[in-house]
Amino acid sequence: MKIAFLGPQASFTQLAASQIFPEEELIPQSSILDCFNAVMNNEVEKAVVPLENSIEGTVSMTLDYLYNFDVFIETELVMPIAHHLMVHPENSVVEKIISHPQALAQTYHFRHENYPKIPSQDFNSTAAAAKLVSENPNEKWAAVANRSAAKLYGLKIIHENIQDFEQNHTKFVVISKNKEILDLPLQKTSEKTSLIITLPEDHAGGLHQVLSVFAWRKMNLSKIESRTLKTGLGNYFFLINVASEWHPVLSQNAIDELIALKANVKFLGHYNEYLFME
Repeated sequence: MKIAFLGPQASFTQLAASQIFPEEELIPQSSILDCFNAVMNNEVEKAVVPLENSIEGTVSMTLDYLYNFDVFIETELVMPIAHHLMVHPENSVVEKIISHPQALAQTYHFRHENYPKIPSQDFNSTAAAAKLVSENPNEKWAAVANRSAAKLYGLKIIHENIQDFEQNHTKFVVISKNKEILDLPLQKTSEKTSLIITLPEDHAGGLHQVLSVFAWRKMNLSKIESRTLKTGLGNYFFLINVASEWHPVLSQNAIDELIALKANVKFLGHYNEYLFME
């Protein structure tokens, strides 16, 4: 089975994908969009992409593509994230720091305190940034990436664990065209159902009506997040996570009532959340 992931090699996403699919063929992609397209074009059966970080919140691109593409979530893996600052072994001076936007944001205070005048540059992934540094020994660049990337690309770590908060975790999800639940031999922490809901029109009490569907059924919502539809100011869709086991009557009746309220409901899947095993 072929599995796409946000690459290149030694990215955090590859570490997650390797734990979820230790025996499968992992195929790196240069962007999150490429991961989704690989699934939609049947180039791979599934893809692993980052969804949310405990410091910086939801990965907006992933959420947008979950809305726009006809895919489902099969499982979720929570991984602790440790960032390191690394340079080419022939360099000792840093004139620019490159990494994925989320990694740069998660290390902002460290960079501000230790490299206040050094510019940063966004890159597709932490591992891609490390690879670029390794391929340009004449440039005084540093990358923010993980230890595996430093080892793979022969870089020297000059600062370890530079994330601004110790409790830094990222959630990765497995997406596919199939409405399946992926069972893993890992530590299961919870079950959840993810829905994307679009209100029929902007009117007073519309969101309250939607939330009431879950409230009177005593269904616990672990996440409610709005995201612009990009069709005009004030137009949003909502990602809602229901933290509970799937009930064939109660859960389905909730979705049916939302539809009766003329809300557009996209079922992303009912799936398990697991912890990364170090």
